[in-house]
Amino acid sequence: MSRIGKSPIEFDSKVTWDVSKGNLITIKGPKGELKQQIDPDLKLEIKDGVAELVRPTDQKRHRSIHGLYRTLLANCVEGVTNGYKIELELVGVGYRCTNSGQVLELILGYSHPIYFVVPAEVKLTTVSEKGKPPTVVLESIDKQLIGQVAAKIREFRKVEPYKGKGIRFKGEEIRRKAGKTAAK
Repeated sequence: MSRIGKSPIEFDSKVTWDVSKGNLITIKGPKGELKQQIDPDLKLEIKDGVAELVRPTDQKRHRSIHGLYRTLLANCVEGVTNGYKIELELVGVGYRCTNSGQVLELILGYSHPIYFVVPAEVKLTTVSEKGKPPTVVLESIDKQLIGQVAAKIREFRKVEPYKGKGIRFKGEEIRRKAGKTAAK
């Protein structure tokens, strides 16, 4: 039984919903517009600032997709209302980041700089303050897209457990390992 699927999606008056044939749902808000395709078996009911996703039966397939699509729609509502923001820190000696438009340049201790083109839907800024690690700030209304972009950037230099160097999310705790000298 999906408890997540049964919970309603609350939204304010600034958000508008449009359901077209084929169950393509368009959600418009102050920050922009997102589209989400849902399963044709599920029905969307909207009343008084609350949207509910209703499944036709209690089959295993319907129960399994009920919570998924409810969460995807809730993420769309959150995105067009408030948006999403992810901050990545570059921890390591000589690690730097700059951007020119949507092109992110990373210097991560390799023999060459890495250039990464960020999609136009994601707003990119870089921050370099003295005494703090360089930071890449990503902002978007699409949670899936911003998470995918952050994962791709993080892949360039994953955090290693001995010194903690690499690209990490801001505030992320890294489990550190003891080196060889601790074995004695």
